[in-house]
Amino acid sequence: MEIAVAERASHDSFAERVGHHFTDASLLTEALSHRSWCHEHNGAADPDHRATSNERLEFLGDAVLGLCVCEVAMTNSPELGPGELSAVRSAIVSAEALADAARDCGLGPALLLGRGEVATGGADKASILADALEAVLGAVYLDGGLDAARSAVQRLLGPRIAEAAVEPGAGEAKTRFQELVARRYGTEPTYEVLSSGPAHSPRFVAEARINADVWGRGEGLTKRAAERRAAQAACLRLIKDRSDRPTIAEEPAHG
Repeated sequence: MEIAVAERASHDSFAERVGHHFTDASLLTEALSHRSWCHEHNGAADPDHRATSNERLEFLGDAVLGLCVCEVAMTNSPELGPGELSAVRSAIVSAEALADAARDCGLGPALLLGRGEVATGGADKASILADALEAVLGAVYLDGGLDAARSAVQRLLGPRIAEAAVEPGAGEAKTRFQELVARRYGTEPTYEVLSSGPAHSPRFVAEARINADVWGRGEGLTKRAAERRAAQAACLRLIKDRSDRPTIAEEPAHG
């Protein structure tokens, strides 16, 4: 199915940010076509020219992404064992991490969405962005092979892979911190993140807060990494705070 000139230009601009020139441009169009858009446009379309949603490419891209992440992590961090490599992969292929990477490369504005999804902010929904990024990687693989896919993964996710490899499994700190805060204070933690340095090489500093109080700080090359480290510091402080309290047996008797 043909797309508008403006949409095609948006796709070309996005392909430049991905760093891959598509020999078959229809693959990129398919990768960026959400099922809501296909449903609307196929209703009155010529049966011989029906739009295809990105779901099949997403399925392929999921496998391509997992392979490339493991290969990059193994190559760049030969000291990591199987368990640590698994933790790195889990940190990168999560919907939250992929959605953040999709936002960084401006994927949202390039998406083809139905009117309903456009109205409800679909271009910034984590699930839609994560699925579309996987579909894009599947399209890159079909168009240019494994080398092209590996280059795209390195370009789009390289800093995140490097951060995850430094502290495998650290991503669980945010979940742990959230659980501790909910159980102990009945609320949810928040994060305040500031960036510094040049646009091509920023540094991020995050503060993990409970209500208005800062419980942990962390730095990193990405916002997620800084938040993880802040959550780790906050978890340690929460645990220490509880361990420093007297137990029931130690508390002084009253009356």
